Amino acid sequence: MRDFQLPGRSPLYVSNAICATSHPVAAKVAIDTLEAGGNAVDAAIAGAVLLGLGEPAMTGIGGDMFALVKPAGSETVIGMNASGRAPKGVSAEALRARGWSAMDPEDANSVVVPGAVRGFERLAADHGKLGLDRLLAPTIRYAEEGLRVVPRAAFDWGRGEPRMRGAMRRHYLNGDKALKEGDLFRHPGQAEVLRRIAKDGAKAFYEGEVAEDMVSSLQALGAAHALEDFAACEAVYVDPISGGYRGAELVELPPNGHGATAILMAQILGQFDLTALDPLGADRAHLEIEAAKLAYAARDQAIADPDYMTMRIEDFIAPKLAKEMAGRIDRTRAMDWPTDPIGHPHKDTIYITVVDRDRMAVSLIYSVYHDFGSCLASEKFGINFNNRAAGFNLTPGHPNEIAGGKRPLHTIIPGMLKQDGRVVMPFGVMGGAYQPHGHVRLISNILDYGMDVQAAQDAPRLFRQDGVVGIERGYAREVWTALEAMGHRTGPREVAIGGSQAIWIDHERGLLIGGTDPRKDGMAHGY
Repeated sequence: MRDFQLPGRSPLYVSNAICATSHPVAAKVAIDTLEAGGNAVDAAIAGAVLLGLGEPAMTGIGGDMFALVKPAGSETVIGMNASGRAPKGVSAEALRARGWSAMDPEDANSVVVPGAVRGFERLAADHGKLGLDRLLAPTIRYAEEGLRVVPRAAFDWGRGEPRMRGAMRRHYLNGDKALKEGDLFRHPGQAEVLRRIAKDGAKAFYEGEVAEDMVSSLQALGAAHALEDFAACEAVYVDPISGGYRGAELVELPPNGHGATAILMAQILGQFDLTALDPLGADRAHLEIEAAKLAYAARDQAIADPDYMTMRIEDFIAPKLAKEMAGRIDRTRAMDWPTDPIGHPHKDTIYITVVDRDRMAVSLIYSVYHDFGSCLASEKFGINFNNRAAGFNLTPGHPNEIAGGKRPLHTIIPGMLKQDGRVVMPFGVMGGAYQPHGHVRLISNILDYGMDVQAAQDAPRLFRQDGVVGIERGYAREVWTALEAMGHRTGPREVAIGGSQAIWIDHERGLLIGGTDPRKDGMAHGY
């Protein structure tokens, strides 16, 4: 039990159904959807689409989506990959000829065909009850009437405004200035697009006037996108992968996401007795940092679009590899490691999890990648373009080298945890490259230290990026000193590391326990 004399938040305990996400209105929309007869899939989609309006720095219909779904009456988890592909006309050779040595996250060539809308349609048709038209209705209304800006969204607006260009400034600013907390954000262009999708399905997004707006806008900015690229977009079901940790099973999606990195890192840490260490001490932090170095370096060598990978994913998540890597860790000294995670640990993702009265569970993540994605938008409708192609590299022959029709390595990963064959926790951790580390940190806080789902998210975080271990203020100064003595370079975090949500399913007590990250403005809501 937390100390009620200190600031903090308690977990939510309910019996019937629950949602946890990063914006309070999105949580309400999800619960309203359940009370209107929808199931967890319906609620997750309705809430997620609203998040594109409430947190446009993080996500929007110009982005990608991944989901894990546990149907009612089953413990078999279904995976959904709704990530888009690079346009057929793009080539690494052409970009290198322009002088590029790496992808430019603010160039129109960093935009992949957005896959989220196709994924929402397929999930709603196959596993929902209400139909996509009813699920989009709340966001259509808020996009027309306006949604008040919450503090965290305002913070991100201020950071993103200097990077916005062209139509993005017209559709996402207020008189060419970032919106502030309490301002009313309207997006009539998005309302119109969603209205067309509600009437005619995803084809209204991937074909016709909306697609033409996106393609012409991208082409005018020098990108290679064509109408055929949008028409060919699809969302596909995939088989989840999993690995063991402390007697539990961590369930992730296979590549092109990097959930396998979380499994590898968890299995590396599984070789050590973390329960004997202070959860906020330097020794645990050191082991985490070293395990992450190894797992992320392996990721950067191997993980890509599965059609291009040269290493079998079964070998990547095999306990044998984790044990061998754990043997390289010195408990007292930081190792030199030349490869850092790609990209940046941005806060540019939303996550929503829902469990309904029938115990259908959904873990859904939806993103435009960097803050406001590419900071570019379509001219007429103001669809915010992702910059997911920044997840590619330009190394000749690398599995993740950009190519037409290829999916990039993706940082967003939904998760689930199983115990004794049953799903006990759908969860997700936002924060770009941090996410695999965050998955492991969250489940370790619960399984190794007995924290509840709220305390596990409240606990301070650290993450090594660009050779420096960024440390949140919740750590004691002695931890910084001890890590420096071990050979780590440390520094303060400019912003908090990511965000998260989780729901614990207590099957024996018929209880749902929800928690949501204080680094965002969201909530757990249920009944």
